[in-house]
Amino acid sequence: MKRIFVCLLAAALLLACAGCGGKKTETAEEKTLTGTLDEVKDFMFVVTDKDGVSYALNFEKKPEGLADVSVGDSVTVTYTGELSEIDPFTGTILRVEPAK
Repeated sequence: MKRIFVCLLAAALLLACAGCGGKKTETAEEKTLTGTLDEVKDFMFVVTDKDGVSYALNFEKKPEGLADVSVGDSVTVTYTGELSEIDPFTGTILRVEPAK
């Protein structure tokens, strides 16, 4: 009786683990933010949009194009993830370029 119970428990565990192993095939949607570059630090920068809302965007590796713009410039930031006034940015910054 114990062997049957252990075998059923092991089978249930295998099925539960198999359901967790699926790959996500979603591709991250690219979004843009246009505004004024207010501050640049070694790990983040701040952009204020036309409505006066400031967004702090943090990064591990300096994004492409950030070195080519200066504080006070109008920029367009291309990113993935979610942007929030309150919560920390958890997406990826793809590039920063002067706004057109």
